[in-house]
Amino acid sequence: MASSPPALASSSPPTPVQIREANAHLAALHGRVAELEARLAAAEETVRGQAGSLIRKDAETRRALEEIGRQKGREIAALEEQLRSSEERVQELLGLIQEKDGLILRLRHRSRLLGEICRCRPVLDTLLAQMSEGERLGPDSGDDSPDSSGLMPDSNCVPDGARDFSLGSDPQDSDMALFGTTV
Repeated sequence: MASSPPALASSSPPTPVQIREANAHLAALHGRVAELEARLAAAEETVRGQAGSLIRKDAETRRALEEIGRQKGREIAALEEQLRSSEERVQELLGLIQEKDGLILRLRHRSRLLGEICRCRPVLDTLLAQMSEGERLGPDSGDDSPDSSGLMPDSNCVPDGARDFSLGSDPQDSDMALFGTTV
């Protein structure tokens, strides 16, 4: 490129060489501007494409997140329903346990009573045998007369080896009851 034109103080027309150099310089500038504009257009197109791609990916990501959120909500609702159902079942089972505990207590009490009855069986058998014998004998005014307490002097209501029946007996004694006898 040539040196800059002389100051406008001289009004001489430019020389053909200067004109050619100026034209070549302008053509080079126009070429460079066109090249830069093409690169700028290409860069803008790339940026627009990337922006569009980012917008599409953002929309896809939002849809995916919304779907995940809906799925999470469905799973939470299902788990809450399972929890409610499990809690109801636990309450049912607790009620059943309370019923069974009550039944166990009643059966234990009955078992203790049966044990006491079994322990008293020999006494009852003896009493029934003596009552039966007394009925067979009938009214008699024999030698044996009741003493002042109203009891026969030689009577023994508890057979030998039989244990006394007591309502205040130890509950552990009922575990040793004789269950082989029939009532």
